[in-house]
Amino acid sequence: MVFSDFHFYSEVLGIQTAAYILLPQPQVAAQSGSPIPVLYLLHGLSDDHTMWLRQTRVEQYAQRYRLAVVMPAANRSFYMDMAHGAKYETFVSRELSSVIERYFPVCRKRSGRFIAGLSMGGYGALRLALRYPGRYAAAASISGCVEMERGYETFRRQNPSVLEELDNVYGGEREPLRGPGSLFGLADRFLKEPQRAPRMYMACGTEDFLFGHHKKFVPALEKNGWDVTHEETPGFGHEWAYWDAQLAAFLPFALGD
Repeated sequence: MVFSDFHFYSEVLGIQTAAYILLPQPQVAAQSGSPIPVLYLLHGLSDDHTMWLRQTRVEQYAQRYRLAVVMPAANRSFYMDMAHGAKYETFVSRELSSVIERYFPVCRKRSGRFIAGLSMGGYGALRLALRYPGRYAAAASISGCVEMERGYETFRRQNPSVLEELDNVYGGEREPLRGPGSLFGLADRFLKEPQRAPRMYMACGTEDFLFGHHKKFVPALEKNGWDVTHEETPGFGHEWAYWDAQLAAFLPFALGD
């Protein structure tokens, strides 16, 4: 594999930012004669863009499936255009992919572009896939904080210090979470046309503190007529062993293998 610690200036964020990038060796990339499929892999709230590479076998999986993997830095933004902060939704969904496609030989079509993440990144991956269904062929939430309507209450009990951050992200109003920040609201946009939506993969351990979010959101997708692949794995909590295993399971799903 080729590894790049890629740094560049973001016009959207107004700062120098970074992403880890994995690419197949040139001779491997050239074997099929087609652009390399690309996965945008999003980190969790307390992590950064380095953690997927440090904690999982993502490099082995990328090599196995002839896949490019882009792991961007997004701070604690929930991958939103923040009410009081930077525009990370615009950065990840538009600017980042434009920069990557300019400098690296990755697929520029929806059929070869995927997005996934864990925890905060699981929410971000599903939200961006639902906001921009023409950009991603498949999306995955692994232990995702997918029900932000309840997210405030969850964090109030477990980590009250996060509440101020959420106010900076969403503007301090609870009601808007039922709008542009709500996965439930975004999913309902596809009620009459589920075929427009990306293919969805959702996984969560039964011992995860976010398992209730998962249990509620999967039926919300299924009632809209989507064929959702979901895993509810006994005995696992919010942990890297689970996230590694589910990343390995998502990739053949995304690539249709």
